[in-house]
Amino acid sequence: MSSRTLRRCLTAATAAAAAVSLTACGAVTAADSGGSDDGSFKLASHIQQRIDDDKPMRIKLSYHDPSLAFATPIGAGMERAGKELGADVSLIGPTGGDAAKQVSEIQTLIQQKAVDGLAVSSASSDALKPVISQAYKAGIPIISFNTDNPDSEQMGFVGQDLKGSGKAQAEELRKNLNGDLAGKSVVVFSVDTGAGWSHDRFSGFKEGLDGSGLKIVGPVNVGNEPSSAYNTVESSMSGQSGVVAVAGLDCCSTTAAAKWVAQSGKADDITMGGFDLLTQTSEYIERGVLDFTISQNPAEQGYQAVKVLHDFLTEGTEITGVDTGAQFITRDNLADATVED
Repeated sequence: MSSRTLRRCLTAATAAAAAVSLTACGAVTAADSGGSDDGSFKLASHIQQRIDDDKPMRIKLSYHDPSLAFATPIGAGMERAGKELGADVSLIGPTGGDAAKQVSEIQTLIQQKAVDGLAVSSASSDALKPVISQAYKAGIPIISFNTDNPDSEQMGFVGQDLKGSGKAQAEELRKNLNGDLAGKSVVVFSVDTGAGWSHDRFSGFKEGLDGSGLKIVGPVNVGNEPSSAYNTVESSMSGQSGVVAVAGLDCCSTTAAAKWVAQSGKADDITMGGFDLLTQTSEYIERGVLDFTISQNPAEQGYQAVKVLHDFLTEGTEITGVDTGAQFITRDNLADATVED
């Protein structure tokens, strides 16, 4: 037995609330066939062999669209963790957010035994649920990051409380609005209204505005291509009246909507809140176009996703969720914030 395996056994055996079934020496049972009769997790034997041989753990983060600016800081955090922990890390995923392609890519990794730990961020929870189960049953430790998939067989989640952050956004908008809001409206934009994360965040947003009197318009789907997103915002806003607030539920709808607010000359009349802190976002905050944005710390998401999996594999540390928090960024604290692209 290698020293690394022994560490995993001792750590797992003393864990007060282990999230996986422990057998034999205390490490998760290894079996290439995957799964067990009672549905508990069993580590694949080929992964256990790599651990015993002290080989670097191959940890991959499957992000639903690596072409998004938000993926850059995730990758930076992932690389930092890989360097610190001695893990072989990579950020993968389909350009354009194609769920079917993401599933196919993950299935290939499973079939080729090319990954020791996997973290997934899914644009479509329903689409990825089966492949998460497939990885779990194949004995590959799997978690979600950035976007949660609580009804799947994921072993944990690293990221922001999406519903809670949406509620916080709405409550902050209410604080920034003055006077009677009855008959007034707020227009909400999302880069992908069909995504699970968008549903969660918008659900919290609606809860945060409950009783305010504000009419919610949207969420309006803008897509992730900048010029197309702006055109969608522009056409959506052209037919609206009584708009006192605008909200973006993500990085790209925030910048598209802020661009419209700036070019419309209505920055003094419209209160706006968004998410994430791209370079453009920080510029709109500095100019007073965007009243606030909420950072979900993508670099920390990338870092913690790797660390959670690596610690489980090499030390037997229980997999638990990591809340990367919600930081409000305004003009007052912008200088101390970290731009996310």
